Amino acid sequence: MKTPHVFLMCPPEYFDVSYIINPWMHGNVRKIDNALAKQQWRALYDILTDHANVRLVSPQPGSPDMVFTANAGLVKGRRFLVTRFRYPERQYEEPYFADWFLDRGYDVSLMPRHVPFEGAGDALFDRGAQRLWLAYGHRSVLAAREVIAERFGGEVVALKLTDQRFYHLDTCFCPLDGGYVLYYPAAFDAPSRATIERLVPDSRRIVVAEDDALAFACNAVSAGKRIVVNRASTAFVDALGRRGFEVVQTPLSEFMKAGGSAKCLTLRLDEP
Repeated sequence: MKTPHVFLMCPPEYFDVSYIINPWMHGNVRKIDNALAKQQWRALYDILTDHANVRLVSPQPGSPDMVFTANAGLVKGRRFLVTRFRYPERQYEEPYFADWFLDRGYDVSLMPRHVPFEGAGDALFDRGAQRLWLAYGHRSVLAAREVIAERFGGEVVALKLTDQRFYHLDTCFCPLDGGYVLYYPAAFDAPSRATIERLVPDSRRIVVAEDDALAFACNAVSAGKRIVVNRASTAFVDALGRRGFEVVQTPLSEFMKAGGSAKCLTLRLDEP
């Protein structure tokens, strides 16, 4: 049975590691197996279409990371706030994503040019409270909090990332249905860890071990009770199983070379 969720994906027609803007890209420039990448992307697409609805945005030459649609911007209802990428290498994507949402009748607004903000890579809605978690420290900046609060309203909780390997919030933190949160504590500074512990009850916090975090287990697509990840340990699968979730694993090794996994490859469109 399908959930009511809707995700945006972009086929990996032009996907490659063409530059280095995160630690995962080191040593992987021009080393993508394009056929395998397309096979892995299609497997994720097929899994999601079994459980949700998927829309597609057309890939564009010169934008090899456009496949990571999580970074397109922030969606809430029929409003879309376009990303302002920190690195010039990805700024070419911005107008294509803006046009996709404009063509479908969304109220589209722009982040100020001097305020880097990388969309749903760094901004994730809580699934148990009226709250948006916002990360800063590597790509997005703290000043984005005021802009987002003004455009969307509601509580915006800022978390500081400190480990370069976890350069976006969605690489180390994942809200799940029922108010649960998957996270890797070492990716955050001490005040941010304290904030998470204060706002999320212990019974709803699922701490992810380093090995799972480095396999991007937190970079998960939540489709109801199904959690789709690249790879996870038995301990991870069991921990979610005890809380009523089913973990679906699908290899995404080619996208890991660019620093992305399942969540990075999707943007949820049905945020209320």
